[in-house]
Amino acid sequence: MVNNNRSGYVPKPMETLKNSLEKNIMIDVKGNRMYSGILEGYDIYMNLVLKNATETINNENKGTFSMMLLRGDNIIFVSPPGGE
Repeated sequence: MVNNNRSGYVPKPMETLKNSLEKNIMIDVKGNRMYSGILEGYDIYMNLVLKNATETINNENKGTFSMMLLRGDNIIFVSPPGGE
């Protein structure tokens, strides 16, 4: 996480997810898969619900899904809107 704020404040992961609700995010998961979509919800285990999720496997677009649940234990990283 990049910290451009001179006060030294770095947001916690759950705070970042809260600030990303209803915004487009990108998620990298195990198995060389990436998803992007609108974050609809999350829980303390970092299970994420995406709306209008696009799936990419090995840099090839595999389609769009109206709703998707990603298990937190498969997530490698989450990129919030604007790289926050």
